[in-house]
Amino acid sequence: MGALLLAAVTVAAGAGSASAAGSTFPSPNGSQGVGAKIKVSGSYDGGLKRFYGTGDLGNGGQDEGQSPLFELANGATLSNVVLGSPAADGVHCLGACTLNNVWWEDVGEDAATLKGSSSSQKMTVNGGGARKASDKVFQHNGPGTIHIKNFQVDDFGKLYRSCGNCGTQYKRNVILENVTAYSPGKVLAGINTNYGDTAKYTNVTIVGDSSKKIVVCEKYKGVTSGEPSKIGSGPDSTNCLYSSSNITYR
Repeated sequence: MGALLLAAVTVAAGAGSASAAGSTFPSPNGSQGVGAKIKVSGSYDGGLKRFYGTGDLGNGGQDEGQSPLFELANGATLSNVVLGSPAADGVHCLGACTLNNVWWEDVGEDAATLKGSSSSQKMTVNGGGARKASDKVFQHNGPGTIHIKNFQVDDFGKLYRSCGNCGTQYKRNVILENVTAYSPGKVLAGINTNYGDTAKYTNVTIVGDSSKKIVVCEKYKGVTSGEPSKIGSGPDSTNCLYSSSNITYR
């Protein structure tokens, strides 16, 4: 972890902007408009600057198929970036990628999407957080694994969704580790059990949801056209891998 990242994490844990629910975000170091997606190969350190969409990336809509602000090549790393509003379709990973200390102040269509075609690819999200995701935060379209750790989410639809109706479907895995979710929210992870998806939870905390309305693991029957159907929720030994000791409410 470099000096910039360490500094950013310190800011995030201390002086920053807190929502009513209690999540704490860093204060950005300036702002930069993005009129065309920034392509990243190797490593990109944003210095905790706020990036926001302009022009074609600036309509702030929820339409599917929007371009991202950042497009990461296979193996790329994006660090110390704040995505402001409008955020278009956030970040696209074309294969394995790492997101270190990336913050979404107002999620657009989605915060980040894993594409690619390798079953061994992995998107690692380490640190950071997302707010105001009316639909999904992390969208999983390709195969492989998304590992979300040391992350906070606040005011969200779904923290993670395995694509319910992609034309080509895969087995997908998600790991939630040291994640704090602040109500209001709907679902932590939605997976397609008919394709063998798994969701594993370790040290997950849900804040402000005394009635336990947030669904920890929602099960779907995925499809290649049309709409997927909900078929259940809750822990099991095959797909939704957690027990009550893995989830803390406060």
